[in-house]
Amino acid sequence: MPVAISSLKYESAHSGAQKITYDSDGYHLVRFPYAAAEESYDPWKMHDPAGGGGTSSYPDARSGLIWPSHDGWGTLSALVFWKADGRATEYRARFVRDPLNLSTRYDSTATTDISATGGGQYRSYTWQMFVHPGTPVGLKISARTGGNGIAVPLILAELKLAIQTDVLTP
Repeated sequence: MPVAISSLKYESAHSGAQKITYDSDGYHLVRFPYAAAEESYDPWKMHDPAGGGGTSSYPDARSGLIWPSHDGWGTLSALVFWKADGRATEYRARFVRDPLNLSTRYDSTATTDISATGGGQYRSYTWQMFVHPGTPVGLKISARTGGNGIAVPLILAELKLAIQTDVLTP
């Protein structure tokens, strides 16, 4: 089965601190460097500064997008490490189709809400869905206390999309 893959990595030790800002939905779109040397893999150019016909430079909001290269069944995976922070009581993540309303419209899926544990917060997420070249996908996160988003620093984040391109249709 042919599979197209984009695997992105952000690491604060190499890319600097990511400023956590919350959009109107109460979530932060995680940004990924375009020229990350460590573990990033993008031969289909799904994480391209010119993706979707636009222009971008890290760390603007468009640097948080993967533009699927093919129609197909997509498996999204993410890994998020937050710095230990005693203020946050819950951590959330979601995958979003068109998180910046650039093409089809904002459509979140697979929202996960987890209570804080002692120490650092380390989470992995997986979701599967159909993806399309004209609709970007992104990872949005939120650290909260008392229902309000707070800027807990990210240590590491990864976002991966694997597209099975030979999906059978009736």
